[in-house]
Amino acid sequence: MQTNRAIVLLNMGGARNKNELKMFLTNMFNDENILTIKNSLIRKIVASVIVNKRLDSAWENYEKIGNSSPINPLTEKLVEKCNEQIKDFKTYQIMRYTPPFANEVIQKMKKDGIEEIILLPLYPQYSTTTTKSSLEDFLKYEKNSFKIKVIYDFYKNDSFNNSIVNEILRNIDDETNYNLIFSAHGLPQKIVDNGDPYQRQMIEQIELLKQKLEEKGKVFKSINLAYQSKVGPLKWLEPSLEEMLKNFKDENVIIYPLSFIVDNSETDFELDIEYRHIAQNLGIKDYKVCRCVNDSDEFIETIKDIIK
Repeated sequence: MQTNRAIVLLNMGGARNKNELKMFLTNMFNDENILTIKNSLIRKIVASVIVNKRLDSAWENYEKIGNSSPINPLTEKLVEKCNEQIKDFKTYQIMRYTPPFANEVIQKMKKDGIEEIILLPLYPQYSTTTTKSSLEDFLKYEKNSFKIKVIYDFYKNDSFNNSIVNEILRNIDDETNYNLIFSAHGLPQKIVDNGDPYQRQMIEQIELLKQKLEEKGKVFKSINLAYQSKVGPLKWLEPSLEEMLKNFKDENVIIYPLSFIVDNSETDFELDIEYRHIAQNLGIKDYKVCRCVNDSDEFIETIKDIIK
């Protein structure tokens, strides 16, 4: 059925090969929301230095997860399922740092006769480094071509939080034997100090998830928040996941990646390989990592709920 309305899913992207990894890193570190250097020429020089320094070691990590990020095939499946199950809307995806890019998809939507758009950044919590960056990128190329509604965050969505609780409980038989850690992508402390609501929203969401677990009578040994992916010398949000794991020698841990919707190199490599190795060295008995909601039927229902 032909429709003039669209859902546009926005995300950061991920590399399909080493050339795309260089593209991803170059675009990311040239983003003024990420590398907050006002002078674009200086930012470009600094970005180039960082990329050249990190490319080979970052690619080694990608080699451990099959030479590409899982974010691409999973997002393609999500788009396909949205197009099958969400009537009256055509669903598209746009990535911030790797294809498909905003300018190309916008041209396609114009050809497809799209007039109204719901922009849905696949970041549950709002951050200048993710949501704002993706929205600015879209609007730069859109040039008032569509009637737009923006979903700025959805971390409070009931359907979404139910799907997270269900995924956690699917992975364990007895929650009383496990410490639950919600792991979130870290941010430099100065970004939060400058008013970014990401950390506050993360804490609010964990309170909602705790309530849902309590209502189900599920009592974990402990429920915690930690931050992963720190790079560089700046002070980042704390506690780091590595520091948090030190609390659980001889105990069991289950991790839920709270800031991600679609599995990517940070879930498949960092959480499932790198931090698993750290956990084993620390003497943690059982270390489990939950999947993101990805293209699950539950998340399709969440999207339907969000766009109502």
